[in-house]
Amino acid sequence: MQSHHYISSAVLDLEVIHNILKNQTKLALSDESRLNIEKSRSYLNNKIKASDVPVYGINTGFGALCNVKITSEKLTELQENLVRSHACGTGDKVSKPVIRLMLLLKIQSLSYGNSGIALATVERLIDLYNNDFLPVIYEQGSLGASGDLAPLAHLALPLIGDGEVYVEDTIISGAELLEKMSWNPVKLQSKEGLALLNGTQFMSAHGVHALLKAYKLSYMADLIGSISVDAFDCNLSPFDELVHLVRPHRGQVKTAERIRQFLEGSEIASSEKENVQDPYSFRCIPQVHGATKDTLSFVRKTMKTEINSVTDNPNIFIEADKIISGGNFHGQPLALGLDYLAIALSELANISERRTYQLVSGLRGLPNFLVENPGLNSGFMIPQYTAASIVSQNKQLSAPASVDSIVSSNGQEDHVSMGANSATKLLKVVENLNSVLAIELFNASQAIHFREPAKTSEKLAKVIQLFRKDVPVLTEDRTMAPYIKKAKDFVDRFEVEDFLD
Repeated sequence: MQSHHYISSAVLDLEVIHNILKNQTKLALSDESRLNIEKSRSYLNNKIKASDVPVYGINTGFGALCNVKITSEKLTELQENLVRSHACGTGDKVSKPVIRLMLLLKIQSLSYGNSGIALATVERLIDLYNNDFLPVIYEQGSLGASGDLAPLAHLALPLIGDGEVYVEDTIISGAELLEKMSWNPVKLQSKEGLALLNGTQFMSAHGVHALLKAYKLSYMADLIGSISVDAFDCNLSPFDELVHLVRPHRGQVKTAERIRQFLEGSEIASSEKENVQDPYSFRCIPQVHGATKDTLSFVRKTMKTEINSVTDNPNIFIEADKIISGGNFHGQPLALGLDYLAIALSELANISERRTYQLVSGLRGLPNFLVENPGLNSGFMIPQYTAASIVSQNKQLSAPASVDSIVSSNGQEDHVSMGANSATKLLKVVENLNSVLAIELFNASQAIHFREPAKTSEKLAKVIQLFRKDVPVLTEDRTMAPYIKKAKDFVDRFEVEDFLD
């Protein structure tokens, strides 16, 4: 296991990030990145000395104030004013895993040598990451267009001794952190504040965080769905490879293959069936789960491009001898992808709840609400209500944010992506999917008890055995909330090695 991950031009992919986070790997700059950063900064310094021509964000104001020229002796004050004035976040605090990703992705984006950032500034960001000193950032405030201005301003504040920082479980001020570590505040040079604030790292960090969870939940949906297939005494024929090879969407083929593997050797699955066909929520698992897998692949590709890109403004091109003001900070590719992913994950929850509904309906030899003595006991009646409520909320959260836009900065920023809103509501959809799948597992494990002495597959039996250490078969009414929480915790901590496939 490597002690450090070296930031370089090598492609940063989801699997690489997963390993960095899982192994708590420290960061360091490669020689290549150091050289790129230093060359870019030196080029910018020479440009400023050689010319008084206004260049946006370097010796001008920002946004609608882009035509206001700033004198050279005021450039540091300009950049620090930018950071402080843009730190306008509000709402809930961003979670620590997402903040870590924001730091990692901001460092990566600044390392290519197109931003004019100073080496010392990037090294201080690395110090924050490696010591797990995480700036306090808020969920609300970004329009997802001039970069994630407000959240990235909060990310940058501790560099200049402002803002707040998590130190273990305590929040301290940026000034206290500098004193604690005997660090001098970073003196921001021309363009550095803009390089720190322009960028899509709030959106992309949320996207990467959601993808890592979504890939695992996609796997868990197949696993839990397979238990439900046996619990509802379903036919295996809809999962036959031949069916899917004549409509070979990659995700569909992969899902059917997984279901066959999970159910291999099941006595229940191989037994003769009275029912000729099964409801769509069982029969069409490959088609529905598979479509979500294909969405994951699309969003993963979008995120991979984004996190290996330069997203601040303006951009410096040394060989062409150009400083170009463009719009790489605009979050539209992310906003569309994050909205699409929310819709796809909502559908995994939607079909999961339908399977839960079928399991509690007193069909195919299962007792009403999966309990002995129904009537005296309500059994699993209300967990389905809970799942239905959550699924309905997901539908509301899946309304796309990316179709919205509000004019800002006196009309200079007249179209915005709203990708930050796509990002934050996506995480709620991910959390909700975890809950709905946990409720399905709670029901399916109870239902399969009533198939005994017939046995499910060895693979699924092991999963159920593990689950029953936390959640037993219920023979009479109990307070259900603690069991749902235990089911959620089980899904959350379940170890899956190949979930990124």
